[in-house]
Amino acid sequence: MVDEFRCQVRVLVARLRRSDAPARSVEWRTRCGSFARVLAVAGGIWAVAAAQEPVAIAPVRATDALAQDPDDPAVWISRRDPARSLVIGTVKAAAPDGALAVFGLDGRLRQLVKGPDRPNNVDVEYGLPLAGVPTDIAVVTERLGRRLRAYAIAADGSALADVSADSLARVLEGARDNEGAPMGIGLYRRPRDGAIFAIVAPKAGPKTNYLWQYRLVDENGRVGARFVRRFGDFSGRKEIEAVAVDDDLGYVYYADEDTGIHKWHADPDAPAADRELALFATSGYQGDREGIGIYTRADGTGFIVSVDQLPGNSVMHVYRREGEPGRPHDHTRDLAQFTIGADSTDGLDVASGPLGADFPDGLMVAMNSGPRTFLLVRWQDIAARLDAAAATDRRR
Repeated sequence: MVDEFRCQVRVLVARLRRSDAPARSVEWRTRCGSFARVLAVAGGIWAVAAAQEPVAIAPVRATDALAQDPDDPAVWISRRDPARSLVIGTVKAAAPDGALAVFGLDGRLRQLVKGPDRPNNVDVEYGLPLAGVPTDIAVVTERLGRRLRAYAIAADGSALADVSADSLARVLEGARDNEGAPMGIGLYRRPRDGAIFAIVAPKAGPKTNYLWQYRLVDENGRVGARFVRRFGDFSGRKEIEAVAVDDDLGYVYYADEDTGIHKWHADPDAPAADRELALFATSGYQGDREGIGIYTRADGTGFIVSVDQLPGNSVMHVYRREGEPGRPHDHTRDLAQFTIGADSTDGLDVASGPLGADFPDGLMVAMNSGPRTFLLVRWQDIAARLDAAAATDRRR
């Protein structure tokens, strides 16, 4: 398509230059040259656009369908047997139908934990001490209940159990209307001391200090919360829902739906924790910027995946986790785009490393609105798309 376009441009310009009287005119030749340059630039733009055309990647499977609308998934990785890891997704409905849906990597529903009043987003963290026992937890935002709920994940992944302390009902305290309705959440485990924090995005908020951060603590064997800080800029348009944290590097990313992805320090005690580090993914989206997932490698490299929420077939965009050489906060380059057939995707998550025979390099899971499922994709299939995009760049 691009080569054909360029060929047509060359033919057209040649004909213009061979025309009789006008061709001998200096003014006409100047105009013709300008026209050729414009068409050449257009051809270059078309070439870039063609190279960035989203590629379709087939999911390995879909989960069992849910009776109510799903929203956001999180992956819990089993250290005993990675193949027995879980996908935990929210069922976005008012009580008594609101729930957490727990799936195996085979896509089968293992547990439906009812109780939350319109749970929105969920995240997972590992090893919070409860009554002296390191405990893996899933924490969910309860939008209509205006609180958080915490669930202990059994060491063998067999069940989730509510371990919420009363203080989780006091998050966003004093905020009115939608500013007091929790929606997005990302959990952060600080490497130096193992402290675990919840970063919460409400349904609405101010242009500064949009996010609320809490330290999660043991309250008589249950999960409680202690307010730490407010931070984070907001465009003032639409809302912020997707929050993802890179534990190892200590950064939090959150999607300003109509503007881009913001990057801040997740550690409230980090130098410059009160300043934004980056704003990227500011162009190339047709819908809202929604779910964010991070694929990590031990050397600090990896990828950030963001979804452009579109009806029928949302588009995933991929950026470098480590930034550009010498510029670790430069994530402006959109490495590749792909689709998986997911309808109006709100949330996604990425798990790094081997998770059994079906997912030897990890996986991405994304919400699929219309069928009310979550789609599971092999990371190796996404990596192949990234390799192809890199090869195309080298040939230019």
